[in-house]
Amino acid sequence: MARSSVHGEGAPSGGPVRPARGTGDGPTRNTGGGARHGGRSGHRAGRRHRVLRWSATALSVLILGTAGAGYLYYRHLNGNIAKGERSSGDSKAHRAEPNAAGQRPLNILLIGSDSRASDANVALGGGRDHRDGPPLGDVQMLIHLSADRRSASVVSVPRDTRVDIPRCTDPGTGRAYPAANDIINATLGRGGAGCTLATWENLSDVYIDHWMTIDFAGVVRMADAIGGVEVCVNQNVWDRPTARQRGGSGLRLTAGAHKVKGEQALQWLRTRHAWGSDQLRARAQHMYMNSMIRTLKDQNVFTDTGRLMKLAEAATKSLTVSREIGTVKALYDLAAQLRTVPTDRITMTTLPTVQDPQDVNHLLPEERGAERMWAMLRDDVPFDGRGNRGGGADGGATGSRAPDTAGTTGGAAGGTADPGAADGAGRAGGAAAGGSAPPDPGGASSAAADAALGVLVRNATGSASLGPATGRAGAVARALAERGFDRAVTDNSAAGAEPRTSVLLPENGPRDAALRVAGALGIPAAAVRESAEVSGVTVVVGADWRAGDTYPEQRTPQAGDLPENSDALSGSETGKCMDVYEPYRW
Repeated sequence: MARSSVHGEGAPSGGPVRPARGTGDGPTRNTGGGARHGGRSGHRAGRRHRVLRWSATALSVLILGTAGAGYLYYRHLNGNIAKGERSSGDSKAHRAEPNAAGQRPLNILLIGSDSRASDANVALGGGRDHRDGPPLGDVQMLIHLSADRRSASVVSVPRDTRVDIPRCTDPGTGRAYPAANDIINATLGRGGAGCTLATWENLSDVYIDHWMTIDFAGVVRMADAIGGVEVCVNQNVWDRPTARQRGGSGLRLTAGAHKVKGEQALQWLRTRHAWGSDQLRARAQHMYMNSMIRTLKDQNVFTDTGRLMKLAEAATKSLTVSREIGTVKALYDLAAQLRTVPTDRITMTTLPTVQDPQDVNHLLPEERGAERMWAMLRDDVPFDGRGNRGGGADGGATGSRAPDTAGTTGGAAGGTADPGAADGAGRAGGAAAGGSAPPDPGGASSAAADAALGVLVRNATGSASLGPATGRAGAVARALAERGFDRAVTDNSAAGAEPRTSVLLPENGPRDAALRVAGALGIPAAAVRESAEVSGVTVVVGADWRAGDTYPEQRTPQAGDLPENSDALSGSETGKCMDVYEPYRW
């Protein structure tokens, strides 16, 4: 290509050569020594011009060709990426407000699918008869990047955890699935990853920005592109069918450290029986993830073009992502943000659970421990015990929409000051500072307005492990009536389960009145928000307020204050090995 272009620029072979320019002493003549001297000089100058033109043209073609090839490759990678809707279910979670530095946390839901919808997945996972069946989301973990991008907190929910699943609609088929109570891995088959995301949002009250799913073949492809991931077992392991348990991943390793890739990497991530429980399978997955992150950091993939292209090819073929990150640029930007977090500030955890009393094969979120972890995510509190609440150098809190856990007032008259809550997320006295909303000091006119204000009270104290507390809406409505809100009544039309108490008002509704209601009950001003689902001021009594007529003081989450049964694992911990359940040793 370059050669033909250059040939077009030069004189035809055997054609005349233009005379060289004069030397400045007058016209050069084609006679005598001057002619011979001038001809040679002109020949050299012409050749230099042709060389320069050749070089410029070649360089232009090279640049354009490379840019063209780069653009085509970029389009190729974009074409590899499968995309879907961010949410396909009913969810009430709201994005956190930015911290004092204007930064927001970022939440990404990672889902491992057991889909058999391709020959490759059937070959790897078996179950040919399930090829047309709905997929299950057997691996689910939420990756939380702090607002300042200095730490990452990861929470896995074991696949057999029973949760409330909202109403979801499959974006591909339009099929609507009614709300249900089921184990969490069933969500993927009830409207895709968007339904799984909505379930997590309702479970945690944490807004999730994006999701990514990966299937069996994708895991194998990514493990190969990375070049393998080091894992370790304390005893020989063989995850195979036994007299008491069918199935098994087929993983077979001798005691010690091994670099697994390809199908063996998939076997490690799928192994459950050989570890002894679903929770321990999550731990093995966390070991793999931490080791993979360390491997990628050691490889300096962002500065190694060849490695980066190989990983980009594998990743774009392996992942299905929510639509808003469905381009190579968006995924690269996301990876760049993840890359900034040091490995010693990555903390992997598993949601605390208890056995379901109605089914020994299922789990339920353990109420206190689970809520503490969700509160830490909502308030951007680092899991690793370092850094400040809310991220940012000044430790300013990331605002929450519902009551945060930074401590609240114990009475109707106002709040305890919370330094660092100036952005509205804390409990500083006065609504403007984000504290408990004080009653309006407007005297008789205010009292008359309160008495005339219609207030609805809903009982939403149910949770994944507890039913709704009996009579809560009536008790809170009576408390309001005693405090001057004579028209407070119960609303039984929209019973449900909410993790945290809130005061709702219609869009562009009477915010001052809603703040007075909140202040009368000791509910923080941060819990007052607009909602399209209500037509008047509505108190939603959540699972955090199951008794009493004044909203209880909430425990302040501290960095690293994780429940003991969260099985925390730091990204910098090397040399960790899995213990093998006795029947699966050899």
